[in-house]
Order: sequence, then C-alpha cells, then structure tokens
Amino acid sequence: MINEKIENAINEQINAEFWSAYLYLSMSVYCSHEGLSGAANWFDIQFKEEQDHARKFIRYILSRGGKVTLLPIEKVETEWKSLLDAFKDTLKHERVVTQKINDIYTLAIKENDYATQSFLNWYIDEQIEEEETAQNMIDALKMIGDGYGLYQFDKELATRTYTPLAEE
Repeated sequence: MINEKIENAINEQINAEFWSAYLYLSMSVYCSHEGLSGAANWFDIQFKEEQDHARKFIRYILSRGGKVTLLPIEKVETEWKSLLDAFKDTLKHERVVTQKINDIYTLAIKENDYATQSFLNWYIDEQIEEEETAQNMIDALKMIGDGYGLYQFDKELATRTYTPLAEE
C-alpha cells in the first residue's frame, strides 16, 4: 500500500504534469499562429510526452493500491515575444519540475519508501534530458537569430516524431 504522504505528493505531481502538458499545448498553438509549424510540432510532442508522464504516475499510484485525485489545472501563458522566449520559459519550467521530482524523492527517502525511490529514478533521468534539450534549443536560437536561420531551425524541429511511453 502506498504511503499517504507519497500518494498526496504524487497526486500533486500528476496535476503538475498535466499543467506542463497544457503549457506545451499553449506553446504549440502560439508557434502555429506565428507560422512556426516545426516548433509547433516540437511543442505538440512535448504536450503528448507530459500527458504520458502523468499517466505513468497514475498507473504507479493505482499499482500501489492508492487513489488518484485529479485536481484543477491552473491557467498557462498563451503569448511569448519570440520562439527564444518560449524556450527560455521551457527551461525555467523544466527546472521547476526537476525540483518537484527531487522533493518527492526526498520525501520517499524520509518515508523509507524504496519502491517510490526506484520509480522516480526514471523521472530524474528524464529531467536531465528535458533541461539539456531546452538549453540546447536556447543556445541554437541565440546563435542563429531571426531570418533564414530561424526558418531552417523550424524545419529541423518539424522532423521530431512522437514515441509513446511503453505501457508498464
């Protein structure tokens, strides 16, 4: 049976993952509106991945005999000054998510919940990748600026494909 404190923390994280999905959907819509279809594709895939992350947490709680409580999703931003600013917000957001995952891990240590510690290792590794990818996008956008470089960058983002998480 899952510890009540861990269950509550993971339920909050489920909400955060769905909020993340909503944020990335908003970024995708923004990029589409700005004519950046490749970036819209990139953020749409982020949207889908965040939903996968939430569902993975849901399956974990249920597998441990806990109860999933879905909470309201707060409003997200809908406008950015540029694609660079959207990716800066992405990095800032992913750092917040990393801290939330770390906080749950710390709680799992405190509660001697080894199963949750093991489960969270996947998320810890995922967050390293998420932050690195966002930083790489920022670095690339700073180098290329606007114009043809942005056009080429957008075309490259269009090649990203979605790979669903394997069901466990």
